[in-house]
Amino acid sequence: MVRALQGLPMRMRTVVVLRYFHDLSDNEIAADLRIAPGTVRSQLARGIDKLRGQFPTLSGPSSEQPSEGTQ
Repeated sequence: MVRALQGLPMRMRTVVVLRYFHDLSDNEIAADLRIAPGTVRSQLARGIDKLRGQFPTLSGPSSEQPSEGTQ
């Protein structure tokens, strides 16, 4: 996770860390960074999308399981 976070641009990384590791609100982050709350939300959304791309998706059961009635 740390390596993936380091791959984000500084402001994006800061917004993600303040939200998910320090549990700050959009308004608190905006005030701390002196940016608009809308910028916080867009940076957070983009940052989460980039982080999700760094990790394989966790999916449900494999599609290779036998279907009902077959074994």
